[in-house]
Amino acid sequence: MEEEKYIIQGLDEYIRQSEPQKRERGKAWQVAIGLQQVDGLTPSSYLLDTARQHIDGEISISEAKKLIDSYYESAKSRHEVEDDRAEEADKVSARIAEILSEKTFNFSPAQLTSIHRRLFEGIYKLAGRIRDYNITKKECVLNGDTIYYADYETISESLEYDIRTEREFSYAGIPLDDAIRHLMRFCANLWQIHAFCEGNTRTTAVFMIKYLRTLGFNVVNDVFAHNSWYFRNALVRANYRNVPKGITETTMYLERFFRSMLLGDEYTFRNRELHIDWDKPAEESTHVQSANPALILPPKCKFCTLEEVAVLRIVQSNPFATQKEIAAEIGKSERTVKTITVTLQEKEILRRVGGKRNGKWEIIC
Repeated sequence: MEEEKYIIQGLDEYIRQSEPQKRERGKAWQVAIGLQQVDGLTPSSYLLDTARQHIDGEISISEAKKLIDSYYESAKSRHEVEDDRAEEADKVSARIAEILSEKTFNFSPAQLTSIHRRLFEGIYKLAGRIRDYNITKKECVLNGDTIYYADYETISESLEYDIRTEREFSYAGIPLDDAIRHLMRFCANLWQIHAFCEGNTRTTAVFMIKYLRTLGFNVVNDVFAHNSWYFRNALVRANYRNVPKGITETTMYLERFFRSMLLGDEYTFRNRELHIDWDKPAEESTHVQSANPALILPPKCKFCTLEEVAVLRIVQSNPFATQKEIAAEIGKSERTVKTITVTLQEKEILRRVGGKRNGKWEIIC
């Protein structure tokens, strides 16, 4: 199993040196390309060149998609396509980048199905269609065993139930650790349904990224881009149990993955530690201090809510953000943002330095 970070050749340093708008487009491409790792796919050099053109603003994402489609149509006419998997990686990467660039989302089974159809139309025959047969998959981290996926006859009802239950759940006032644990169980349950014949992990990842944005988190970052295979294995472990062997379902690995994205906690994501025969304590050598202190939130944030952390993340990256700008970023009203900032100041986690017009936010360490 590959233990090193999945490096997106030629893009990482390029994105780091770019201006903010370009960097945002670049991060979307990083995630889009990195997610191909879950199915062992590697994008072509043509895709990377096309991505750079879009990142630089030379072409739109729609034009990037058309260029990639035309590239493969032309190659097929000349009988030059030798690797269908590279074609899948390129086309799906561009489609993920497009979806992540859009400011639209509907938390529903229909949205999940729509994402799958958009990602895999023309690639899988049953793109956007619920599977009509049962499946098993041998997993390396389970020594070739499989988890139990949803029976195909119950998929629609299971999706409706899980998404409705999550929609009705309120994160208001819920301690951060409990909120993340709840989110991860929802994510694991959604993936376990495995609604489609193929492409479930990539679809689930895009759906969760879009959903987390509605909660105020922009999670398009290096964690998903470089550790998507770990993400998939964490989903497997969150849905596997074997009582005779003393193995139980655990969202611990998923929680670490998402804590790294949401809070800046930094872990060494080693796939071997998710193997059921890994005999070392999970706490050993997996958690490391963030190399960038600016990413670390104060210890007091352990008692914050998801909404409060979302606000802190924004002012952390932009101390001069107005309440109006914060509200637009997290999708809440200005009144809600004002309430959150007041609460954070009362908790002595956040303070305002200077006046309303020229002042800035400071996070109290």
